[in-house]
Amino acid sequence: MRLLFAGTPAFAATALQALIDAGHEVVLVLTQPDRPAGRGLKLVASDVKILAQKHILTVEQPLTLKTDAARDLIAAAVNNGAEAMIVAAYGLILPPAILALPRLGCLNIHASLLPRWRGAAPIQRAILAGDAETGITIMQMDAGLDTGAMLARRAIPIGETETAGELHDRLAALGGEMIVETLRSLPSPVAQDAVRATYAAKLTKEEALIDWEESAIEISRRVRAYNPFPGAAATLNGERIKLWRAAVTDHQPLEPGTVCNSAPGELIIACGQGALKVLELQRAGGKRLPTATLLKGFPIPRGACFSTPGGEPPA
Repeated sequence: MRLLFAGTPAFAATALQALIDAGHEVVLVLTQPDRPAGRGLKLVASDVKILAQKHILTVEQPLTLKTDAARDLIAAAVNNGAEAMIVAAYGLILPPAILALPRLGCLNIHASLLPRWRGAAPIQRAILAGDAETGITIMQMDAGLDTGAMLARRAIPIGETETAGELHDRLAALGGEMIVETLRSLPSPVAQDAVRATYAAKLTKEEALIDWEESAIEISRRVRAYNPFPGAAATLNGERIKLWRAAVTDHQPLEPGTVCNSAPGELIIACGQGALKVLELQRAGGKRLPTATLLKGFPIPRGACFSTPGGEPPA
């Protein structure tokens, strides 16, 4: 089948590769403009652009799709035989004039079990909420935010220690597999139950600062959900520390944020309920390290106190 494809990050690139491997002809790839990144702020191409160029596909990077020029670009691809547009984590709104162009419409690969977690950060929100499962929904796009009818939907369990990055990779692979299957069978669309809808708001760096008054279970979910971005953070003696892996444990009740180690090479921090055993962490400007390795050069004694958001360590 001849297709258009719109996507930007690695999640979308996985789907594009699956479509190419399945023998589909991608006549046009849309992706976000190159963005400055790194210390030198050099322009960096998206994962989708890099993959598309590898396969010598036509790539366009409009700033918006709400112009006559963008519509004409997509209309030309449709006139060239493109029957559907596949969309995955593109980052631009598709106006109704664009949605109506392909004969089979625009199909979105969404990383949740719609109608749960419509919006920008469904993977992280599922972990934060303690969901037991998530999945992929292939959706026929309409003018709403992830409100279109569903063509396919498949669930997978969320591992008890799984990070957002690990879950992302599993869902990306599933999304690629499912879009190929959907294009092969073209199932009948099923309307979403709007009453059951929840919204997955975009992540902010501010929300990743740990509140030690929360339970160890809630904080461990934050550590998992914000790995790899933006990283769950706490403050120790004025220094920002990022926690990358942690486990819930029991310990003697102490003021939340207080270090309550009981063995060398470990870091256990009291929470509002229970305690958090930190397994991997990072100092400002340093590397991610296993706790025992970091503590060799940066000891954190029993009784030390991590700050709560915007406040001072507990007295």
